[in-house]
Amino acid sequence: MQKTKVAIIGSGPSGYTAALYTARANLAPLVFTGEKQGGQLMYTTVIENFPGFPEGIEGPQLMMNMRSQAEKFGAQMQEKYVTAVDFSQRPFKLWASFPEGATGEILEKGTPEEIAVFTQSIKAKMHDVEADAVILAVGSQSKALGVPGEKEFLGRGVSTCAVCDAAFYREKNTIVVGGGDTAMEDALALTKFAKTVTILVRTDKLRASKVMQERLQSNSKVTFLYNTTIKEIRGEGAVKEVVLMNAVENKETVMPIDGVFVAIGHQPMTKIFHNELQLDKHGFILTRQSLTKAGVEMAGNAFNEEGIVRYPTMTSVEGVFAAGDVVDVRFWQAITAAGQGSSAAIDAERWLEMR
Repeated sequence: MQKTKVAIIGSGPSGYTAALYTARANLAPLVFTGEKQGGQLMYTTVIENFPGFPEGIEGPQLMMNMRSQAEKFGAQMQEKYVTAVDFSQRPFKLWASFPEGATGEILEKGTPEEIAVFTQSIKAKMHDVEADAVILAVGSQSKALGVPGEKEFLGRGVSTCAVCDAAFYREKNTIVVGGGDTAMEDALALTKFAKTVTILVRTDKLRASKVMQERLQSNSKVTFLYNTTIKEIRGEGAVKEVVLMNAVENKETVMPIDGVFVAIGHQPMTKIFHNELQLDKHGFILTRQSLTKAGVEMAGNAFNEEGIVRYPTMTSVEGVFAAGDVVDVRFWQAITAAGQGSSAAIDAERWLEMR
């Protein structure tokens, strides 16, 4: 069994940045990267909006650079998943093993009931790590359509971030899948560059706010297709066309297209934390800087004598901090995740100093 002052769970921009800051604070953090280390940026191509790289940088290269920088200052990397935690008392307990025959897929696709049984079986064994403080940077994953071609063309015509990739589709034809505000915001970002933007809505109406609807409905580049879903994405090396299905007419059509933007929401990777700390109704971890009513209420109960929120990245459990997409309900950008990672590291360092 290993002991550490700080354990960091996650290895995207927030996890690696937290590792860098805590390592430079001489805390020798233990970082659980997971087997799929690097987070969602490992599946992207050129990133052009991360400061300091005027020519852009490949997502996997940026993640490897961040990892190397953290290791340079003493961060200890373990390419394992954390499979169960116990935050009921300090030091916190972490497990990093699987029962025979189980894989990391259960952490992504398991139901709450399956996860509960899974973690109970894990906790029947001796824990692997004890930590004085924990930083959660497990991120979230974009909800997928689950259609043929989606995974194959991810980063080659299929995207989950219009803010990141819209500039690559100058004067090209694009599709945005989704009917909420996120989809409308993605469509707006695309209208600045793309030739056309077709919004696919699987029902007969939008869920987005009226203001967002009106803004797009008045844009000459935008077309709405209701009761329509994507059945298949096709191409050669990159996306070339999609097969659409109209639920009312029960009819398939093929549409030539250059880019497909999936905007049907994000799923935070928090299933093993459900009974350990407070989450919002969508599964995002609540902290004192969460951009939600519950987050504001948490902040309101944490003012110091100067009227400043103490440890804004702290969760509902004292000594457990969270950063990045697992907290962020709004931005989902590498730079905001990295910024939150540094904040969580500084909070953890200062909190430990007061113990």
